[in-house]
Amino acid sequence: MIDYHEPVLLRESVEALITEPNGTYVDLTFGGGGHSRAILDRLGPKGKLISFDQDADAAARALNDPRFQLVQHNFRHTRSFLEYLKAVPVDGILADLGISSHQIDVDHRGFAHRFDGPLDMRMDQDADFSAADLVNQYSEAELARVFKQYGEMSNAKRLASEIARYRKAKNIESISDFKTAIEACTPKLHPAKFYSPLFQALRIEVNREMEALEQVLIDSEHLIREGGKFVVISYHSLEDRLVKNYFNTGNLDGKRHTNLYGWSDEPFDNERSKPIVPSEEEIARNSRARSAKMRIGIRKAWKKTN
Repeated sequence: MIDYHEPVLLRESVEALITEPNGTYVDLTFGGGGHSRAILDRLGPKGKLISFDQDADAAARALNDPRFQLVQHNFRHTRSFLEYLKAVPVDGILADLGISSHQIDVDHRGFAHRFDGPLDMRMDQDADFSAADLVNQYSEAELARVFKQYGEMSNAKRLASEIARYRKAKNIESISDFKTAIEACTPKLHPAKFYSPLFQALRIEVNREMEALEQVLIDSEHLIREGGKFVVISYHSLEDRLVKNYFNTGNLDGKRHTNLYGWSDEPFDNERSKPIVPSEEEIARNSRARSAKMRIGIRKAWKKTN
């Protein structure tokens, strides 16, 4: 059995999420089931939990509980599936956007720079497009865009140039190939700090993570009942900025739009102006919680829309 990571902000997220013990809730990122188990523990006999996860390894951890249903798809499709299941509106949605430790801690998935193995990074292992495909097929300009946008790499153009030069002679198939291709750009001191955002950028692009988050944020106003919660735990500034913008203004760009009379109609109230972060005790126990930020949106008066 695969060991999954300890859920981040477990108590805080579940306490924020549950408003009606016999309601219907959604866990967008089932992973090892830690948050889902905690939600079920808080639900009454008529409560229901629908969890999403596209990873086949996570599906093997499906919970044996009549109140639980696992949807084996990316959470970008949440609205379609909830409407198909006639579950709308739900009482709350939880999204822990972190990557599971079991994905990081095995070499064959290609997520971790400390291992050698195939340069894969697909969360859905049935998907056709891997990180190796990305670095071999993207143009130099596209590579630079990915590294700059999703990794905030200051040397994005040089990285892209080195990769383009290397692949003329040899395809980049493995993590070691990739490291060799960018060796001239890699600092000798603390290379792990350099690799981490770079691998993050590849992972985000391969799995279209930002597109999925944007889609579920936009759809959320159609899915959650009045007074219900949308609880999101993010791990880098790009995700957190999107969530903050949407909860504050109802728009991904963070700009509040008004009608002819100067009124705005944001679908959520942001419960707190600042995000909730893990305690020092939790970080000491689980170092991967260090960058986590949790934001809570409370659904305003819910109305059916097309």
